[in-house]
Amino acid sequence: MTEKELKQRTKAFALRMLKLIDALPETRSGRVLAGQLGRSGTSVGANYRAACRSRSTAEMISKLAVVEEEADESAFWLELVTAHGLMSPAQTAPLSREAEELTAIMVASRRTLARRGLQSKIENQKSKIR
Repeated sequence: MTEKELKQRTKAFALRMLKLIDALPETRSGRVLAGQLGRSGTSVGANYRAACRSRSTAEMISKLAVVEEEADESAFWLELVTAHGLMSPAQTAPLSREAEELTAIMVASRRTLARRGLQSKIENQKSKIR
């Protein structure tokens, strides 16, 4: 998946999350969960865009970790929405799946970048020894 595609996907996730929030009941618990979902769900895309503007591999790894945390947090809030009975599992399942997939993508991306960075350091050390 390209950077552009992932930017579009995280933006679509935020928009879908906002639609789900609008469908939550206007109860105290509905408002609390709507606020949490709004923050974490929209933060995924915003932080991914920030990661794309990173100035170094270390900074990108750090920012992708934030995206991972926000996607996982979104999955948690969605679980609470269904566990509390505010929406059915059928209503939240597509967004829950997307939150899990985005979390997995960020984990894999972070690990790949970290491996590349480590390999680069090892190669630099080897070239200094020679």
